[in-house]
Amino acid sequence: MRMGTTFEKVTLVEVAQQAGVSLATVDRVVNGRPGVHSRTTARVEAVIAQLRYRPDPAAARLARNLTVKLCFILPKGTNGFVDLLSEQVRVTADWLAGQKAYVDTILVDVFDPEALAQALESAGCQYQGIAAVALDHPRVRAALDELAAKDIAVVTLVSDAPAARRLRYVGIDNAAAGRTAGTLMGRYLGGRTGQVGVIAGSMALRDHSDRHFGFAQAISGEHPTLTLLPAREGRDDNARNEAIVGRMLQEVPDLLGIYNIGAGNRGIAAALEASGRARDVVFVGHELTNSTRSLLLRGTMDACINQDAGHEVRSAARVLLAHCLKESLVPDQERIRIDIFIRDNMP
Repeated sequence: MRMGTTFEKVTLVEVAQQAGVSLATVDRVVNGRPGVHSRTTARVEAVIAQLRYRPDPAAARLARNLTVKLCFILPKGTNGFVDLLSEQVRVTADWLAGQKAYVDTILVDVFDPEALAQALESAGCQYQGIAAVALDHPRVRAALDELAAKDIAVVTLVSDAPAARRLRYVGIDNAAAGRTAGTLMGRYLGGRTGQVGVIAGSMALRDHSDRHFGFAQAISGEHPTLTLLPAREGRDDNARNEAIVGRMLQEVPDLLGIYNIGAGNRGIAAALEASGRARDVVFVGHELTNSTRSLLLRGTMDACINQDAGHEVRSAARVLLAHCLKESLVPDQERIRIDIFIRDNMP
């Protein structure tokens, strides 16, 4: 008699042999279908427990010829972190194909609520599950609610719209990420008195507004010698950010630090380096990409708050797939952590 373990895959055939019944009978018991005597059901269930049989969801989907179509709606434009997200969607597509699930990517200007809402509405006609970088705007929230009303699973990715009827938010705690950035900024500046600039892509993005809130909370609460300048929006664009920081360096003589909430770090670095102040202005930003890695190595950027793009894409795919197929999740597996990288600990 074979005893099932966590290292051995027990099959329905083995359950049927051990219970002394047909494969069809075991299949009825496992799937809760009628037509099996109660004593036989009890015997089969006892063998299932004894052998520790676990159903294979992928095999069941193959047997039923069930497929799931998913899509990821990501920002378009030049953004190193979005490039990482797009690449991880391509990698995750191979795993999804083995689960009889297929995925497409749609690129849209997520700073434009009308364009994003239209993309969501169009995707709802083609896909059973959607992961979208969201804008917290009434038009976008309405599109998300409409999808939920049609029983289309939607997760918000990286940036949330919490008032909408989305299934789940997949991303870091952005307020905590902002507080982390604020604590690092204050510690780096070590009690100096002066001003700190803040650059956002758009304060309409919930991840950017939450980070700004957390950053301001940490600075005002723990580092009273620092004064925050009003946040300026660069739409995650390198050229815009370079121009904003160039003006800031000219207009604010006691500028001590810059916190970039979103992307466009290369533009900020270009302005700092052109001014000759790259080593005396503390620069804290987000996302470990090829460009931020280079900026950390040469000392222009001091610290980088990171979220794992691969973990986020895989988590979004698992959440959508589980919902569409009515399967369970492991909650701890879906928690996205906050990483802190400096020049000395980059992977």
